[in-house]
Amino acid sequence: MGLLQSENTRMNGEMSTATKRKREDEAHRPDLNTKRKKLLETRRQLPIWSRQKDIRAAVREHDVLVLSGETGSGKSTQVPQFLLDMFKNGKIAVTQPRRVAAISLARRVADEMGTPCGSSSPASKVGYSVRFDQSTSPSTRIKFLTEGMLLQEMLRDPQMSQYSCVIVDEVHERSVNVDLLLGFLKQLLAERRQSKNPLKLIVMSATADIEMISNFFSKAHPISRGHTSADTDADEVSSEASWQGFSDDEADGAVSPDNKVSICHVEGRQYPVKTTYLAQPTEDVIDTALQRIFKIHCGEPMPGDILVFMTGQETIQSLQKLLEELAENLTRDYPKLLVLPLFAALSQPAQQRIFEPAPPNTRKVILSTNIAETSVTVPGVRFVVDTGKAKIKKFRNQIGLDSLLVKPISQSSADQRRGRAGRETAGQCHRLYTEDGFQAFEKDNTPEILRCDLSEALLKMKARGVDDVLNFPFLTPPPREAMEKALMQLLQLGALEEDGKISKIGQQVARLPLTPSLGRVIVEAATLECLAEVIDIVACLSVESVFLNVDTEEAKEKAQEARQRLFRRQGDHLTLLAAVQAYASESSDRRRWADDHLISHRAMKGAMDVRKQLRAQCKMANLFPDDSGPESDNEPPSEAKSDDILKAFVRGFMNNVARLCPDGSYKTFIGNQTVAIHPSSVLFGRKVEAIMYNEFVYTSKAYARGVSAIQLRWLEEVLGS
Repeated sequence: MGLLQSENTRMNGEMSTATKRKREDEAHRPDLNTKRKKLLETRRQLPIWSRQKDIRAAVREHDVLVLSGETGSGKSTQVPQFLLDMFKNGKIAVTQPRRVAAISLARRVADEMGTPCGSSSPASKVGYSVRFDQSTSPSTRIKFLTEGMLLQEMLRDPQMSQYSCVIVDEVHERSVNVDLLLGFLKQLLAERRQSKNPLKLIVMSATADIEMISNFFSKAHPISRGHTSADTDADEVSSEASWQGFSDDEADGAVSPDNKVSICHVEGRQYPVKTTYLAQPTEDVIDTALQRIFKIHCGEPMPGDILVFMTGQETIQSLQKLLEELAENLTRDYPKLLVLPLFAALSQPAQQRIFEPAPPNTRKVILSTNIAETSVTVPGVRFVVDTGKAKIKKFRNQIGLDSLLVKPISQSSADQRRGRAGRETAGQCHRLYTEDGFQAFEKDNTPEILRCDLSEALLKMKARGVDDVLNFPFLTPPPREAMEKALMQLLQLGALEEDGKISKIGQQVARLPLTPSLGRVIVEAATLECLAEVIDIVACLSVESVFLNVDTEEAKEKAQEARQRLFRRQGDHLTLLAAVQAYASESSDRRRWADDHLISHRAMKGAMDVRKQLRAQCKMANLFPDDSGPESDNEPPSEAKSDDILKAFVRGFMNNVARLCPDGSYKTFIGNQTVAIHPSSVLFGRKVEAIMYNEFVYTSKAYARGVSAIQLRWLEEVLGS
């Protein structure tokens, strides 16, 4: 009888929970539908709206649609919705270069469709998948993903059978992942053409070389029809569109019989943008940006938020501090300022703050890297301040080192940035460089595949069964030397066999959402039985710096004292481990603990999220012994285990080892490059036998960041593993 009552109670509880969820969904639905109706009027004003019948027809009749349109024409949000009814038995995947764009677009499209977003409801039709964060439901039909996540899905399902259509957006950025995707999709289109579920592909961009892309997918040469000029005055608003569809018998015989490519160019941004330049070049970009922000704030009426493009986290935080200090001295005659940073290492909640409405009588100033350059509409932005610079990573094959240097952007990037100001109303773009300076910019971005370490790309190709990587159909083939160097690095990591086939270790590494080096560290840590500790460190390396920057001598002394108990003589990696373990052990008030130790609570929360997901992925991959998972959360490692942790990192970063020379400098084994320990390191100012580091940066000189002391005899042990 007791068991029966217990079962009845359980069933009633489940029914009440289900009923409650149903009522919540029903209560939420009118709000969504009301919002949807309001947004519908906005959607109808978009230049692309009148082209939906043409777009549907082109996708129906062709394998590939190459769609170009000015920033603000509505490509990213509208095209997936135009096509939804065409693919009743499959999903639509929409790729984005960055996670903030994927998440914000998913939420916007969900609002426009009147459906909850992601995992918030089983009925949600729109979701997203980004690194360390997936939010979908069983009903998801439109899925926004970063390019890397779609490549990860291809490893699990090479035929991409759940998708009927793939939209590759912002292709002009030419990331390595975009080039890989286009190559894989070109092959997959042919494989699925004869199946019951053929794949459709749409490639979209505001500024890409459309002819090059269309020729990549077919031998056809587009024939211009009508007005196709992409150069329109910023103050003009046009809703014209030029359309080029190529069927089997068109193009005067220039199109081969199997051609399946269609081209569309949609002209006209929604609102005009006024552009201004400096009369003379500036030497201090931060100071010039500061002055321009306050000139806009004090001289332009509300509403109207400001989006400022900076080069990186350091410049953003410096400008943020100056703005907040000066804003405190503003009189009540002016609105308040809310300064919000935006860069890749920020946690997702911190990134999403830019989309929240500002308090009354407050102007938002968003300080961003180029992650806000494409596909991101920040509500309320009317003013863009563009410094004309960005941090560009370049890999030097000769010495095997990455350099992160501040470089001028391209003209296409400058146009993308300007377009952020004209999304919701007429706007202004203030370029902190001269018009002659703009003309001196390169026209387009240099494809990343020509300037980066290719090891991650080649490992993905090998994992997907591409044995002949040298003859893979790249949109822009990388230098053969760079590919050979990357293959050698994968061989050193144990990710490839001697015959070039992917190894078991390589398969394990490829399935982790990490670089090959960090993935190899994880696999090695599983062998050395220190996986839980290594995951904690890798989680910290995957977010913004957990230690807050301090710039005054007084603050540095305070930070040194506050963090003393966390510092480890072996270097930065074990110091990060101590910080994570201490934070995780704090049971009363983690925010206060972080403040007391001058540690970023925001970064630590992000690290804990990454830690949780990495642990789950490693458990699924059976990397924990006996499928037990991490047993001890926060116990400090023994001396022997500390050595094993560092040995695991050495296994993944063999090329990032430098020995101490008689003159007191450190020189790398690969390339004999001189490196200095970065001032932010625990080891700064110390001399040890050898160092291993995660990152090489070049500013005033070559610096090693994320540094730990190692013993040279470990190299032989590690090489034998």
